[in-house]
Amino acid sequence: MTHRFTLAACAEMLWPDKPIEWRCARLAERGLQVGLWDWPAHDLQKLQASGAEFSIMNGYLQGRLADDDGADLLLASARETAQVGKQLGVARLNLHGTGLGDGGLPVLPSEVTTGAMWLKARDTLCRIADLADQEEVVFTLENLNLPVDHPGVPFARAEETLALVRAVDHPRVRLNLDLYHAQIGEGNLIELCQACQPWIGEIQVADVPGRCEPGTGEINYPAVARALRDMGYDGPVAMEAFAKGDADLALDAFVAAFTL
Repeated sequence: MTHRFTLAACAEMLWPDKPIEWRCARLAERGLQVGLWDWPAHDLQKLQASGAEFSIMNGYLQGRLADDDGADLLLASARETAQVGKQLGVARLNLHGTGLGDGGLPVLPSEVTTGAMWLKARDTLCRIADLADQEEVVFTLENLNLPVDHPGVPFARAEETLALVRAVDHPRVRLNLDLYHAQIGEGNLIELCQACQPWIGEIQVADVPGRCEPGTGEINYPAVARALRDMGYDGPVAMEAFAKGDADLALDAFVAAFTL
């Protein structure tokens, strides 16, 4: 059996007692690419020296999609982050509807998303597309879940991130389709993947409940993997999950679920 997908894992969620460069090197040894949550927290030279290939990292430090001041902050922050991304050779730079603070809560919560906010968010993503062309990078917009982890985040649902990315329809603005978040907020994962497929930049996975590796919860990830294969998806799939026990065993379960 061989991998049909490019497999990756989030370094910051595994081996919490080890330095980040050790985690990156360990993932590289296993043949996996590496995802990062928070590049300013790490020594970039040590990350480069780890030998890892980086699949995705946070693409901004502050800002928002849906208001003028937030959009300007987002663009400035994304421009700075793009330089770091190019230095590390990161494939994708990740965005959300608004900046996230402690515990993943929005810096500026929004209980209602108005029509004006939708138009502004689309325009901001068009500016992101222009930036991506200038810097020759790719940005992704990630869906989140409101009930458990990220209440108050605008444009959190996958149907909303899809609507925005589809409206921009630019090859350097893609979806980071997180199936853990989608299962909590929406479900119907296989049909969701089918609807999103033309705009997917990366798929991220964890099981529900608990946000641990495939096989620890309710999602039938081998069936999802087969459906992705059947619909022609052969891009990156990343485990953005905690290990329920041993991290290497968790990665074994992830690799097994997405090896066809």
